[in-house]
Amino acid sequence: MKIEYYHASEYGNGAKVAEEFKRIMATKGIVVNVHHVREVKPREIPAADLYLFSSPGRMGKPIGGMRRFLKKINLPSESRYAILVTEMNPQPDKKTGRMPTEEELGRCQLVIPKMNEILQAKGFKKVADGKIYVTGIKGPLEEGWQGKVEEFVSVILSSS
Repeated sequence: MKIEYYHASEYGNGAKVAEEFKRIMATKGIVVNVHHVREVKPREIPAADLYLFSSPGRMGKPIGGMRRFLKKINLPSESRYAILVTEMNPQPDKKTGRMPTEEELGRCQLVIPKMNEILQAKGFKKVADGKIYVTGIKGPLEEGWQGKVEEFVSVILSSS
């Protein structure tokens, strides 16, 4: 299996996640090529068995560079993809101390849905999606993030 991994890491958190994913897959004999979207022309993506896209959230959506990249990619219909994003860890309301519900989070954390919308409009087939939280705007990643990457790897491997 060959995986091409494209991330749009701004502060290095997404790059850490990508390298951990690559490291775990290497232990299973799977080649993962990691690229920052700024380093690649979206119309020149090499053939792969799976494309993995990762973006941090900004104002509840994938950052602009990733949205533009996804809109410009030219892959065969039915290409398989997965999404692994980094998002701010949900915080309690400053006045009430109440944590937002899943429904409330779903209205403001739209990174995965927006990326899926772009990719599925091109006829691509989703294999998995997941998120790793960051504890502040610039990080660090949440405690135990490596375990979440391992779980994501398991989902990817079980889908192939």
